[in-house]
Amino acid sequence: MNTRTRFAPSPTGFIHLGNIRSALYPWAFARATGGDFILRIEDTDVERSSQEAVDVILEGMAWLGLNHDEGPFYQMQRMDRYKEVLAQLQAAGHVYPCYMSVAELDALRERQMAAKEKPRYDGTWRPEEGKTLPAIPAGVQPVLRFKTPLTGMVSWDDKVKGRIEIRNTELDDLVIARPDGTPTYNFCVVVDDMDMAITHVIRGDDHVNNTPRQIHIFNALGYTPPVYAHLPTVLNEQGDKLSKRTGAKPVTQFRDEGFLPEAMVNYLARLGWSHGDDEIFSSTQFVQWFNLDHLGKSAAQFDEAKLRWVNAQHLKAMADDALAPLVQAQLQHLDITSDARLPAICGLFKDRCDTTVALAHWAKAFYTDVHPSAEDVAKHVTDAVRPALQLLSDKLGALPEWTTPAISEAIKAVLAEQGLKMPQLAMPVRVLVMGTPQTPSVDAVLALCGQEKVLARLKGA
Repeated sequence: MNTRTRFAPSPTGFIHLGNIRSALYPWAFARATGGDFILRIEDTDVERSSQEAVDVILEGMAWLGLNHDEGPFYQMQRMDRYKEVLAQLQAAGHVYPCYMSVAELDALRERQMAAKEKPRYDGTWRPEEGKTLPAIPAGVQPVLRFKTPLTGMVSWDDKVKGRIEIRNTELDDLVIARPDGTPTYNFCVVVDDMDMAITHVIRGDDHVNNTPRQIHIFNALGYTPPVYAHLPTVLNEQGDKLSKRTGAKPVTQFRDEGFLPEAMVNYLARLGWSHGDDEIFSSTQFVQWFNLDHLGKSAAQFDEAKLRWVNAQHLKAMADDALAPLVQAQLQHLDITSDARLPAICGLFKDRCDTTVALAHWAKAFYTDVHPSAEDVAKHVTDAVRPALQLLSDKLGALPEWTTPAISEAIKAVLAEQGLKMPQLAMPVRVLVMGTPQTPSVDAVLALCGQEKVLARLKGA
């Protein structure tokens, strides 16, 4: 059997990390098993759905490399198919019209709650042998309800939660078409999964309550339900469910903030799945290792500090030539154009950065003027060290070759002649040349900065 998984977001707002994790696992499972990954846009909430939200979904998935094999399919373009299957169910006696008004339903629920009963539709309009139905009210368009079995139970072996069994007496008759004839969510999902031959549904556990109803509809259509895996919730740093209302950011914002796609996949993969003690891995390794048996059962909590650490590890491991275009993209946001030095700059500074934005901040000093703080200048560029700075400037200006070894020798000569230790000279040089007292090896920094620029900045002493 060919594995077929799907991601089916609703385009009613931007896609955040909790949403995209529900795409990551079915994508990985399809790739790990040589199957197909289908993208389906559940856009039946016409008032809240937008093309802008669809674009962010597609953009976020493309950035993370979660490429789909089929789709995107849009539910609003499949209405004729839903109505065709609805008519089949109605003809087979699985569906019936219900004329109970909203006011009558509200009154029923109030009575049930007053009696400390579970609020539910009571089957008033459900046709049964020997039962007399109420008179059809004039001018009322009915909803269509699905006839849930009255006895027995519905069960499935969830790949995350284990065996789940629910008595049918706990379920009422689901509305599967509104008065205007448009089908409802649970019905559309079943038809889509059936038509698209979905074998595994990997989704958030907020859908657990939908699953028994969907299984009943599958059974009524004579179709074997897919395998289900319901993923635990992703929590925010305060322990609340990660959502737009609780401060979740769009996935694309992490790209803009300088996070690497492979690092994001690495971090998201660990929010509910593990491979032994492995913390840092590539997307390729993730796919090779992924299976449904190691999905976690407990809610995972987003931790930006951990994400930044993971991103820093990927930054360090990334080839300088591959990193440079990403840093250049960040520099372009600052209207800064780089040059051939950028890969070497990335190589020198990447060990102390956790995002490409931080790396671009360091690179900026090589392409624009620096403005050290008055506090740093007062602390490090003192009258006592100015003669050494002038001597260093003279020696650097006389160098026939501007190389790291040559600069290193010039610094050592000044230290010897002035009787100074390295920090006493290196700190003020860094402040004047880079605008900060903390940088990597000062000779390597000066070599990349360029002779003319270094001499001009040292004159500021």
